[in-house]
Amino acid sequence: MARELSGVGWVDRFPTSRSTDTLVEGFREKCEPFLAALEDAGAIGTINATLRPPERAYLMHWSFVINTGEVEPDDVPEHAGVEIDWVHRKSNGSPDLPVSLAAAAAMVHGYGIAHRPSLTSLHIFGKAIDMSVEWTSGLKIKRKNGTKKTIGSLPRTGLNHERWAGPVALVKHWTLTIGKLRCRSRSKATAGNYT
Repeated sequence: MARELSGVGWVDRFPTSRSTDTLVEGFREKCEPFLAALEDAGAIGTINATLRPPERAYLMHWSFVINTGEVEPDDVPEHAGVEIDWVHRKSNGSPDLPVSLAAAAAMVHGYGIAHRPSLTSLHIFGKAIDMSVEWTSGLKIKRKNGTKKTIGSLPRTGLNHERWAGPVALVKHWTLTIGKLRCRSRSKATAGNYT
């Protein structure tokens, strides 16, 4: 079978789930009460990613590292089930590095990648959730112990630093690590004590 050249056409293949139904047992049961607490408090939580197929992780990772110049397109290993050709060629058959790099860049842009994707992400195993959270006024979210945490400062999004204070963390990325729900933003990590 002929391999298909890299490019933005790959971005819609092997889609990432946005459903908590695809999360592993244990992690799902910790995420769903948190999401319900957000909704009950009037916040809007939008799930951007849960389970990610390993094929998608492969495409995201290698398009990113080709785009950053960390690896040459012809050095990318093959992946079962992904018939992609990272090397674009000139009419004479020689590699066309600028076109190969442009195709990888188009994929990175299409995926909306900001940070180097992992080939071993917990998303592949259904142990992570990426989401955005917004609210319109002071957020009073119920903790597992029944008390409420009020977040009144700006911004009213997951970028709010109060989200790191106390047992409620409104962050972009949740993972299951050693059986505990943890939350992580790209710039700060903290234990998620909602459980």
